[in-house]
Amino acid sequence: MGALPVANHGVGASLMDAMADASREFFRQPPEEKRKYSNLVDGKHFRLEGYGNDRVASEDQVLDWCDRLYLKVEPQDERNLALWPTHPHSFRNVLHDFTAGCTRVKDRLLPAMAKLLELDEDYFSNQFGDKADTYARFSYYPPCPRPDLVFGVKPHSDGTFVTVLMADHSVGGLQVLKDGVWYDVPTSPHTLLINMGDQMEIMSNGIFKSPVHRVVTNAEKERLSVVLFYSVDPERDIKPAIELVNEKRPVLYKKVKTKDYIAGLFEYFLEGKRVIDTIKI
Repeated sequence: MGALPVANHGVGASLMDAMADASREFFRQPPEEKRKYSNLVDGKHFRLEGYGNDRVASEDQVLDWCDRLYLKVEPQDERNLALWPTHPHSFRNVLHDFTAGCTRVKDRLLPAMAKLLELDEDYFSNQFGDKADTYARFSYYPPCPRPDLVFGVKPHSDGTFVTVLMADHSVGGLQVLKDGVWYDVPTSPHTLLINMGDQMEIMSNGIFKSPVHRVVTNAEKERLSVVLFYSVDPERDIKPAIELVNEKRPVLYKKVKTKDYIAGLFEYFLEGKRVIDTIKI
């Protein structure tokens, strides 16, 4: 169990459409308008939040074929509203409402996941802490003339606890790796895809798996996705639940602080590697 589509999730179809429409309208602006929210400070110093590509660490790095906007949405008092687009004018309010809706989905999901593992239903909710981070990533994939040469997003797993994805239902592109084979993830209107992240894999001591996935490009059609990444409080430790450790299933992962894991995540992602492999025992 690592990725599952969810319908009847409580996030209204009109809200999902509004979020998709606002995102497209932002990306279709002229480059100089989008650069007002650049993730490069003074044009050269990279920061995680803002508009632009992922950090370029070396000349040999393989870049992804996508435009992206990355924003911190929770805790609300840590939002950097200077980086939240004002065009379209609806963007900020729609993102606020969309975040609230997806967070309710996440909050209903955590007790169910805990019960599947025969843990106290509040176990995972209690792990998040008061300062748990949530980031939104808006990804726009323009048509690519050589889809055989470049990915929309290179293969990776999510370093978060759980990810809520609203994918473009008009065009596919997301693929999940299973037993060495890449499978297309079907698209369906107004369905959310829930991805288990590395933090969940660690806390479940490997019972839940964080799936490796990628986005392939399309020669003819553009594609859009909006993703919410839910992560544990940066100052908390991530470790297997003691209730899931026994003689038949020993501890499979080392304890690690969340902020250190996330820092390693971005470093390894740029290299096309998985940071979770570094803490396996």
